[in-house]
Amino acid sequence: MDTPVRGRRVLCRYAMLIGGAGILAFGLYNVHRQSGITEGGVLGLVLLLDHWLGITPAVVSPVLDITCYLIGFRFLGKEFAKSSLAASLGFACWYGLFEQFPPLLPGLGGHPIVAAVAGACFVGLGVGLAVRAGGAAGGDDALAMTISHLTRCPISRAYLATDLIVLGLSLSYIPLGKLVFSLMTVTISSFLIGKVQTFGRAQAGE
Repeated sequence: MDTPVRGRRVLCRYAMLIGGAGILAFGLYNVHRQSGITEGGVLGLVLLLDHWLGITPAVVSPVLDITCYLIGFRFLGKEFAKSSLAASLGFACWYGLFEQFPPLLPGLGGHPIVAAVAGACFVGLGVGLAVRAGGAAGGDDALAMTISHLTRCPISRAYLATDLIVLGLSLSYIPLGKLVFSLMTVTISSFLIGKVQTFGRAQAGE
């Protein structure tokens, strides 16, 4: 492959990573944070350990994320690590930027179904683009990508499985009524992640 062509492909891949991280950050700040709708995965596990063991999220969250990244590096290689670093830094920068301004979307706390669907769309599209480009914006993504790689199952199932396990454990301290909307979010977002990751690739033979 010619160097200019390779350079353009690399540039497009990193643009997709940063763009996906931006969409994810926008959704988490403008929808999830304002409405109280949460995801499963690492975030849910952090809250679970905080509730039952009293371990602060400031300690647990980076430990779990780093562990998932190391597992991903072990099975997915150096390119995964580089792409994930770009996506993670992009997410942090985007989220920090959004925090400088009031939310751009109206509060959806009184409309949990709308919040669940809207949040899922942002997460599904943002994470889907990052995964399509070969990177992970968080520990959840790295873990799901590794599970998908090892088991050959669609990544949407890997995401949903990890989210459902954590949400199931969360029933030990969160009422079922409150978890219903989180379940709706993770189901829709998992489906969208898989669709975005594979869109057009079957026809192109990728």
